[in-house]
Amino acid sequence: MAFIEDPAFVLSYLRQAFITSDDTGMSEMVLVDEDIEHWDSIKQEREGTPKTRSTSEKPQNLEYGDISQSFDITASSLDWGIRRRTNTAQRLEKLKKERQNQVRCRNVQWKEKSVDLSSEEMAGMFEKKDLSEKKSAAVPQHTSVLAEQLEQSPVLTNNPFIEFSKFDGKGHVGSTATKRVDIFLTMTTGKERNFPLTVVVLATARVQDLIGLICWQYTNEAKEPKLIENVEAYCLHIAEDDGEVDTDFPALDAKEPFAKFGFTTLALVEKPKDKEQQSEIMLVTVNVPHSGFSRIQVESLGLTMKEILHRALKRRKGRVDPSGPDYVLEKQSQPGVCVDLDSTLDSMNTMEFCLVRQHSTRGEVEEETEVNRNMSEMEASLSSLHYKSYRVNMFTKLRTSTIIQLGVSGEKIEIDPLTQHKSTAAKFLSKQKPVSYDADLVAACEVTDDKHGRETFRLTYQSGSDFKHHDFEASSSVATEVVTKINHILELRASPVRADYLAFKERKASKKHGLLS
Repeated sequence: MAFIEDPAFVLSYLRQAFITSDDTGMSEMVLVDEDIEHWDSIKQEREGTPKTRSTSEKPQNLEYGDISQSFDITASSLDWGIRRRTNTAQRLEKLKKERQNQVRCRNVQWKEKSVDLSSEEMAGMFEKKDLSEKKSAAVPQHTSVLAEQLEQSPVLTNNPFIEFSKFDGKGHVGSTATKRVDIFLTMTTGKERNFPLTVVVLATARVQDLIGLICWQYTNEAKEPKLIENVEAYCLHIAEDDGEVDTDFPALDAKEPFAKFGFTTLALVEKPKDKEQQSEIMLVTVNVPHSGFSRIQVESLGLTMKEILHRALKRRKGRVDPSGPDYVLEKQSQPGVCVDLDSTLDSMNTMEFCLVRQHSTRGEVEEETEVNRNMSEMEASLSSLHYKSYRVNMFTKLRTSTIIQLGVSGEKIEIDPLTQHKSTAAKFLSKQKPVSYDADLVAACEVTDDKHGRETFRLTYQSGSDFKHHDFEASSSVATEVVTKINHILELRASPVRADYLAFKERKASKKHGLLS
């Protein structure tokens, strides 16, 4: 503790201590003008001069700089908590480094030679060695395993479709969503035409990316003939399991994502180069009485009618029984006149025919078709009670689609979402939980939209006292089968929920009709 009698020093010290230790600046604002009126009297007392004015009067000529304030704080005046090393410590460290360097060095004392040596002795001490013998000796060369494999591997051609190899999903199975597709190559001949090319593609690829991946894998396997170095020269068509191209449907849109299509068997087809070549594509129309028609693409007019009949029966499998009664072809314009199956298409002078059972007419076919239709409906009603699952797309409330497995049986209808690797936003928008509905709570199932070979159907069910619905999308064949199966179940069960729904629809329709009238 120190006793200081000088009040001016104490005041200056306190001011400097408070101001320099306060980061907020409040002390400087408080102390800046607090004792200005006493500063002159304190200074006169310190100098021994009498007071010239009262303490209540403030000095007129006193400037702000005369008051003791904190010195200007600069970066050079602060050490920021880092203490500089003393000269002794620096000198000791320098000596330590010198000792470490001395350990690495060795002092050799030079002495003059005491014995005179002749030039021969001097030459023997540093004799020149002959290295030619070592160079001439054969040194065994060791070849690495990688060099041997490179020499044995075939020379790979420059693949023009290398940019599409990034969509190959063979190395991502299990970690990323992929799809396995069998591709029939229509440009090949012989046995290769009957066996598909298996391709594993990432689920994020578009149809055009899949075409490029097929071309890349085709070129890597050195298949013949060589492809056109342009993916836009090819398209993908729906194909049967035996490789026959289904020309009734258009090619897949190249800009659409491939994940939205549920096909597992496709065909790579070369696009027509110009309008002339496009006009050369010949289609034969085969009508089946009261069962629609089929269009069959033929390569030339020299094709026999027997081959056309075989293709028509293969195309209509499930609708006509190839293993049952024999069928014949008739010209559409000449009913009852069977064509010669050994004749060529060129000799028929028409491209439209009718498929009829042998020893029958088109009228008899109509009666038999009606009987067969009734029998098929009865079989469908009985088989509709068995469980069967379908892979379809389900629309959410935000109209985003998610792939689900729709299970239909005579007791209930199940909706199970399939696991997919998506982004966070996509998972949020397409969030769907597994749900099951009792068959007695289902009110109706009907097709609501049909476009481009895909149909949208709606499943209506009762939830509490209201009727709600789910919308699904699938290919035309799958959608028709699902709707038919569910309607058969509803007809067999005849639940009160369906009766209430039909009555509700009638009341709604009559009310709408009354408003319009």
